[in-house]
Amino acid sequence: MNSSSSLPDAKSSLEADSSVLQISGGHRLGGHVEISGAKNSALVIMAGAFLCSGDCRIRNVPLLADVERMGQVLSALGLRLSRNGDILDIDAREITTSKAPYELVTQLRASFFAIGPILARLGVAQMPLPGGCAIGARPVDLHVRGLQAMGADVQIEHGICNAHVPGNNGRLRGAKIYLDTPSVGATETLMMAATLADGETIIENAAREPEVMDLANFCNSMGAKIHGAGTSTITIVGVPELHSTDYSTIPDRIEAGTFLIAGAITRSELLLSPVVPDHLTPVIAKLQEIGLSIIEEGKDCLRILPAKTLKAINIDTLPHPGFPTDMQAPFMALLSVAEGDSIINESVFENRLRHASELNRLGADIRVKGNTAFVRGVSSLSGAPVIGTDLRASAALVMAGLAASGTTTVQGLQHLDRGYDRLDMKLQQLGAKIIRVNEASKNASLLPNNSNSAA
Repeated sequence: MNSSSSLPDAKSSLEADSSVLQISGGHRLGGHVEISGAKNSALVIMAGAFLCSGDCRIRNVPLLADVERMGQVLSALGLRLSRNGDILDIDAREITTSKAPYELVTQLRASFFAIGPILARLGVAQMPLPGGCAIGARPVDLHVRGLQAMGADVQIEHGICNAHVPGNNGRLRGAKIYLDTPSVGATETLMMAATLADGETIIENAAREPEVMDLANFCNSMGAKIHGAGTSTITIVGVPELHSTDYSTIPDRIEAGTFLIAGAITRSELLLSPVVPDHLTPVIAKLQEIGLSIIEEGKDCLRILPAKTLKAINIDTLPHPGFPTDMQAPFMALLSVAEGDSIINESVFENRLRHASELNRLGADIRVKGNTAFVRGVSSLSGAPVIGTDLRASAALVMAGLAASGTTTVQGLQHLDRGYDRLDMKLQQLGAKIIRVNEASKNASLLPNNSNSAA
């Protein structure tokens, strides 16, 4: 990605693999933290730029490794990108190829969602099956069946999804599509594809996440006709082409939730902005149930006040507007120091409790059975070397490290840097004793296993 300002904090996987975070825990935090743009909005909006026949300016784009990877995917397909701070300009006038590069798509699941807009724009697309965090099966069958309903011929061979639109001048046709599950990725892929389709498309049992609404608003700002985003039924009336836009992404509700956990677990008062409180309703409700006070100060600002006692609660992850699966791991860190027994049921992904064993290394008392974690609160945690196994697991270990006595060393930063915009630097500004150390240049004796990176 061409850039007028470099991205020193969006670490490459190699750099992040050789770095660790060293956290001296037990310190109170304080002050204001600025919440970055939403990762899951920015990535899919970047994919949505394929729909535009001109220039797109996207504001409030976070500095993330995943954003850098998505930029590489777009560049490989012929789009021209330039970045200045949190502003990303994309010129999508020319798409030089319909075949996305295998080595990039397999590292970033969100890049697969571009199959919808590429197919809509060109009538043909070749997209490798996606990668990303190993948190469970996330098949693309809903994407495929939806595109087939819109008239596409889709075949998966040798790990490549090959799609083309026969007849109708290569233009997809409107269709009525029912999703077996409210998949965010499938909803976004099909919604983007439908913007340039011939006729009306109705997506039923659609995902209702704020990021879906953000994508719809972005597309509408380019002249799309999307109604009902944020509900379970989305209607899209296709148009011949979309025009240039200047659009700002929403704040990242998961980053905001993570900083609320940081305040809660360190018994600190923090101020967060900008946020959309309505996007955090289930998170705020659970924090209040635990005993925290969350105060709205203006339309886009939250203050968290410390609690004398943290109470055990039960959590079931669900699609929006239920409790978000991306907040499950940070909440597990918080509940590990709450009074009493908590039960966390992960119902969205089947392989998303691997952080429990790493939290136990810090002194937590967590037992996992299937997709359920039983958390018995302890009075304190103690520092230890740990490994983050996915994005949110890594964040949970950082949160636990902030509260633990002694030094915690977190490995696996290639996951953390995928989804948090300079988390360590923002925590430093709040008073956390946290530093990033490149272990490639020194004896990495603090690591639990120096020969292996995170799984």
